[in-house]
Amino acid sequence: MAGPAAMNAVVLSLCACAATIAGGFFALRFSARLPLALGFTAGALLGVVSFELIPEAFAMSLRSGTDGRAAMVALVAGFLLFLALHERVRALAAGAMVAHSLLDGVGIGLAFQVSPAMGAAVALAVIAHDFCDGLNTTAIMIVQGSSGAGALAMLALDAFAPVAGVASAAWLEVPPHALGYVLGFFAGFLLYVGIADILPRARRVAAACPGRLIALSGLGASLPYLAVRFAG
Repeated sequence: MAGPAAMNAVVLSLCACAATIAGGFFALRFSARLPLALGFTAGALLGVVSFELIPEAFAMSLRSGTDGRAAMVALVAGFLLFLALHERVRALAAGAMVAHSLLDGVGIGLAFQVSPAMGAAVALAVIAHDFCDGLNTTAIMIVQGSSGAGALAMLALDAFAPVAGVASAAWLEVPPHALGYVLGFFAGFLLYVGIADILPRARRVAAACPGRLIALSGLGASLPYLAVRFAG
């Protein structure tokens, strides 16, 4: 990847960076009322896992000629590993978001190596959901007891991860079958965070108005779905 394609990839990765920061600052701005947004955050995580990570992990596994069910094995492994480590490593879930964003950047860079049109399509899909990524990363850090400075530091890592991914794609060659496993593994991490950590907290807060919780979770899950639906 060189010349205009490289420049376009970098510019679009910076747009993804800006979208992530916007989502993170949204979460920080309303941190005093953050419990009311936990349902939305849990729904958004569920949407990212269901509509982006799992389908893409299956597709990558099948394209590489391996059994797509292997990606689900990786998902279960990620879920169980985080269950075992959750109480000891608070930043691990947000770290999974950073790794996901890094892979997003690698995907943008590799897509531009295929064609400018493919690169632009992948980049627009990444930008569309990076606002939720920034919100989720910051909310995870706050919910797990991190300070504002810690949340900002993780948000910065998440925001610039796509830029680093685009840069690394110029020399990093990831085996297609390995990407499917990696995405499945990260999906397991994030699935645990959404349904076993954030959502139970939201249920305690919204016990008096479960309808609002359901509505917020549905809205959060719909955004990744719409991003994939209209980007595709």
